[in-house]
Amino acid sequence: MTTESTTEGTTEGTTVRFDTKIAVLLREDLEPWQRLNVTAFLVSGLGSALPEVIGEPYADADGTAYLPMFRQPVLVFQGPKETLTTAHGRALSRSLPLSVFTSDLFATGNDQDNRAAVRSTPRAQLDLVGLAVYGPRNAVDKVLKGARMHP
Repeated sequence: MTTESTTEGTTEGTTVRFDTKIAVLLREDLEPWQRLNVTAFLVSGLGSALPEVIGEPYADADGTAYLPMFRQPVLVFQGPKETLTTAHGRALSRSLPLSVFTSDLFATGNDQDNRAAVRSTPRAQLDLVGLAVYGPRNAVDKVLKGARMHP
């Protein structure tokens, strides 16, 4: 991690600029509950596969322990279906860690069925409603070109 002057986060008065970025891209036509659900599922994939994105456990002043969370902000973007398809291809071409959520997953009720739904669909035919990507800041910015910050 390098320290530079930005507005991303502070550590004892020092502003921290992360060399990497965690980003979620959602299809803009999702219902509010779907946006939240998809985001939670997508980032769980990054956290479980990439231990470097997870910080240290938390504890309050009484010593109550809490689970660790991401060590950096998660930025959430939105865009039309075409933006997701393009971003998906860009992430794959850059070999960035990627999780996906397709529209089929709204009709399934468990992990096994979720994985079967994705596996049954060729990559070019995935009906993406969301994706999460992690990597060097500039590479993630290029993947997300054309998307806009979620309101």
